[in-house]
Formats: sequence, structure tokens, C-alpha cells
Amino acid sequence: MLKAENLTRRFGVLTAVDRLNLEVARGEVFGLVGPDGAGKTTTLRMFAGLLDPSEGRAWVAGRDVARETQAVKDRIGYMAQRFGLYGDLTVEENMVFYADLFGVTGRERDELMVQLLRMTRMEPFRGRPAAKLSGGMKQKLALMCTLLHHPEALFLDEPTNGVDPVSRRDFWIILNGLVKRGLTVFVTTAYLDEAERCDRVGLMHRGRLIRCDTPGELKRLAGNAPTLEEAFIAEIRRQEAAGNA
Repeated sequence: MLKAENLTRRFGVLTAVDRLNLEVARGEVFGLVGPDGAGKTTTLRMFAGLLDPSEGRAWVAGRDVARETQAVKDRIGYMAQRFGLYGDLTVEENMVFYADLFGVTGRERDELMVQLLRMTRMEPFRGRPAAKLSGGMKQKLALMCTLLHHPEALFLDEPTNGVDPVSRRDFWIILNGLVKRGLTVFVTTAYLDEAERCDRVGLMHRGRLIRCDTPGELKRLAGNAPTLEEAFIAEIRRQEAAGNA
């Protein structure tokens, strides 16, 4: 579903993403983790066609992101870190607005909105202004608006950053339900416990993908580390000792 070959992005003398090679299967939940400045958001933005690579290529659903940008954007949903909806509009009005942008109207729009509101348990809040929603509810609203055009792949940039633990749990329950319907999810997160929920995890450090595997295998390779966080730290130390990081 997603593929990168030597994907690189430079900002002046800074290499934010360095020769990334990666494949993500359809229906997979892939988590990209790493400290601030590791290159996670830059990677996501290149896959979504929002940022041109300096070198290399990326594909989404078989479409070249650089050469078929609009076709890629029609097939993906992208949810940025910052809440980007309209605070003075209600939940329902935001959804209608984004549905119109996607060209989803009439009965299809109405039925889809009902499904999404029920799935996220946001039905009681459909008339509430977005500005008056909690952090977790805002993220649910952003997710609903992202899903209104039936994307094949969903890109989420630290979607639960600053959200309370209960809302984080609910958000992942929703994501798991979407994946069962065939959606591919590519998520960046600073929460290593969340990364445990992913099918595979990519460990990113200083712009490089230093290890990619299942959470269980990453912990095993780190000497049966009890947590993914400890496995990540152990891998960074190993890379630095080898002069690779």
C-alpha cells in the first residue's frame, strides 16, 4: 500500500529524512516512533504529497506521489498534529463542510455522518461548537472529517499528543475498527505504549530508520527488553557504538 525508496528530504544543510526505504502492507497499522526532530512528520508529509522529496520516490496505492499527487490525495486521509477545524462551527457543520469539499453530498453524506458519529460516540455532541470540545473530542472530530471520502490510507501525525489516557484508548479502539474494514494506518507517535498496538514499528533517529519490525521482535532483539521504550534506547546505543548514529 505504501512504499518508499531512498526517500530523502533536506532543509539546507540539515537532512531531515535520510534514504528511507520502507513498505507498508494494505490493512496494516504501521507506527513510526522517535524523538522530536527525528524526521517523523517530514516522512508523513512526503507520503501525503505535502512536501517534495529532495531525492528518492514514494508510492501510495501504486501511485507515484510526486507524479500523481492529486490521485494520491484522493486516496488518503491526513490528520495533522494541530487541530485544523473551525471552532465556531458545530461538529455537524464541520462534517458537512468537509464533506462538501470532498464532493460527498446527499444521502451518501448523511448516512456516512450517522455512521461516523455512532462509531466515535459523538452523537450527543453534534450540535456543540468545535471550540468547546475537549482535546479528545476534537481529535475524534478531526478523524471523522478525515474519513468522509473513504480513504484507503490514513496518515496520523501524533494524533493523541496531549490527549488524556481514556481518550487515547478510545481513539485506538476506533482505529482498530477501521483497520478491520481494510484501511491502512500510518501513525507517528511519541507514546511508546501506543506503538505496542501497531502491527509493525519503525524506530527513527536523526532522520534514519534504524530498525523496523513487530513490537515483540524489537523487544526480543534488544535482549528481551520488557518495554518498547527500553528496546528503542538499546537500539540507539547499539547504533552509536557501531558509529551508525
